[in-house]
Amino acid sequence: MADAAKPNTVTAAILVIGDEILSGRTKDKNIGYIAEYLTNIGIDVKEVRVVPDDEPEVVGALDALRHRYNYVFTTGGIGPTHDDITADCVAKAFGVTIDVDPRARAMLLTRIKEADLNEARLRMARIPAGADLIVNKVSSAPGFRIGNVHVMAGVPSIMQAMLDEVAPTLKTGVKMLSDTVRAELREGDIGTPLGAVAKAHPDVTIGSYPFQDDRGPNSNIVVRSRDPEKLAAAKAAVEEMLASVRAGLRRTA
Repeated sequence: MADAAKPNTVTAAILVIGDEILSGRTKDKNIGYIAEYLTNIGIDVKEVRVVPDDEPEVVGALDALRHRYNYVFTTGGIGPTHDDITADCVAKAFGVTIDVDPRARAMLLTRIKEADLNEARLRMARIPAGADLIVNKVSSAPGFRIGNVHVMAGVPSIMQAMLDEVAPTLKTGVKMLSDTVRAELREGDIGTPLGAVAKAHPDVTIGSYPFQDDRGPNSNIVVRSRDPEKLAAAKAAVEEMLASVRAGLRRTA
């Protein structure tokens, strides 16, 4: 896990699984939620991948991501239909067997009658050997955790409930701090001097984000760091630079 080696940093990747996402039929609502959630507890999301319901694609992505980052969070593909293949793919990636798990079956029976627990619904109780279950308080069908991979539902409300269950078990790093400065300038006005500020503060991430309001084009400058002193120094440098640019533009107006 090369990207997980930095001190005080815990890294993660998100793997979204489903043809419906790639076709545009379903609009993903999970990536942003997971990324913000993890950032807020001190885990850096370093990569997001979206793959189809295709075994080689899922297995290949899982193997690449789980060896590179501290954690992988998957969404989608753990339902009752034929194309819900995530659990089988995870089992293959880890080289373990998969079968109906008595614990998962018992969870399903808290909401489904025994008579209604048909072959399709039992697919949701198939869990790779050695995995821990992730409780689903919304619809009972569990997710699971094996190694550093957390397998969660694609339905946003269920995924969010599962993430709440998982969060207390996660190792977290030093929390990333951030601050935002409203530039009152367009991105093109500050591109070069902002680059100089970023170069002078290499331990701080500095980004510019354009927007438009009733006063016209504008931009926000966001500074991010785990060190509050370095964050404050970079923010002050950004504010000084912006004031200088605004003054220069006023003189030439």
